[in-house]
Amino acid sequence: MRAWTAPHVPTLQTAGGRLRIHDTALDDLVEVEPDNNEARVYVCGITPYDATHLGHANTYVAYDLMYRTLLDCGHRVLYTQNVTDVDDPLLERAAQTGVNWEDLAEDQVVLFREDMTALRVLPPQHYVGAVEAIPSVIDLIESLKLTGAVYQVEDDDYPDWYFEVRRAPGFGRLSKLSDSEALALFAERGGDPERAGKRDPLDCLVWRMERPGEPAWDSRLGRGRPGWHIECTAIALQHLGADFDVQGGGSDLVFPHHEMCAAEGALATRQPFAKAYVHSGMVGLHGEKMSKSRGNLVLVSRLRASGADPMAIRLGLLAHHYRTDWEWTADSLREAQHRLQQWRDAVARPSAPSAGALIDELRAALRADLDAPAALAAMDAWAAQSGDDPDAGAAVTEAIDALLGVRL
Repeated sequence: MRAWTAPHVPTLQTAGGRLRIHDTALDDLVEVEPDNNEARVYVCGITPYDATHLGHANTYVAYDLMYRTLLDCGHRVLYTQNVTDVDDPLLERAAQTGVNWEDLAEDQVVLFREDMTALRVLPPQHYVGAVEAIPSVIDLIESLKLTGAVYQVEDDDYPDWYFEVRRAPGFGRLSKLSDSEALALFAERGGDPERAGKRDPLDCLVWRMERPGEPAWDSRLGRGRPGWHIECTAIALQHLGADFDVQGGGSDLVFPHHEMCAAEGALATRQPFAKAYVHSGMVGLHGEKMSKSRGNLVLVSRLRASGADPMAIRLGLLAHHYRTDWEWTADSLREAQHRLQQWRDAVARPSAPSAGALIDELRAALRADLDAPAALAAMDAWAAQSGDDPDAGAAVTEAIDALLGVRL
């Protein structure tokens, strides 16, 4: 699957240093220390049936900030992202709207690419759909079968294949939930704890046997399609290998999605699936989490169509620390537009304060767990000052582009 076109990222002088980022599993900051100076990153992508709302944008701008910080630290970045282009929510939306599911997925992926391009989000090198990953998924399931952790339920109609989660070392270490909490979230987030024939209520589906009217593919497991969790596990292992540097996504993916991926990957490879698990916060609207299921969405495409500058949208997202939950309001965009204009006015002045100290502050903020609000505050302070350096405006313009992804 094709990703979007990469924006130019200026290279600043005196790059180096280390990024410290919050690892959900440890609940602490850890240094990203890539092997061979190449940071391997996997971020879970969209299910393309209603893209791109500001919750999506918040997540992908956050990991774009991480990508840019890693580049500025002097690392190469190998970034992989999936697209869940066959799954129950997509099929349900297609049935509701009378649209072919493949056409719906393609239309929404095109829109997502356009939104990411407008927001100057760096694309992954590997952008992989679930459908194209089916051979890798089947290979991984076959590998897990050899451990005894994959089994079929006894069902005359639909003998689906499941992964026995408690076979995996360290299962539960990421989410730290009690069994009752895990069961409740599993049921809420696409799981089927009540399915008869499972060895454990938390065991997750890896291959769904064909149902009437649903897409399916021939395989050694029988005709069917992948489960959600195994899709990401297979794509990550194929393109990044085991024990990669960062597994990322929204905080709603901690359980069950990332917990299941970690379990499948660890059992298949006998290595940790990822070194660190990083999660962005949720964006709300009118007191509730912004989500497709609730329908309380603010779409990036609609904001752009209404005349909003994509750089103001980006600044509106960066005004909040990536790990916090927050609420979008009409003031969010107005404040971001005002800030953007102040910054553009400041760099256009004939002279301004020297850029060196500001760039140091920006870097320090971002390397300390991607503290974008602190970086924005440093730029606000610089913009409010006067100075006599005629080259500062150009240097700051380049730095804000490279580090924050905001084109002034």
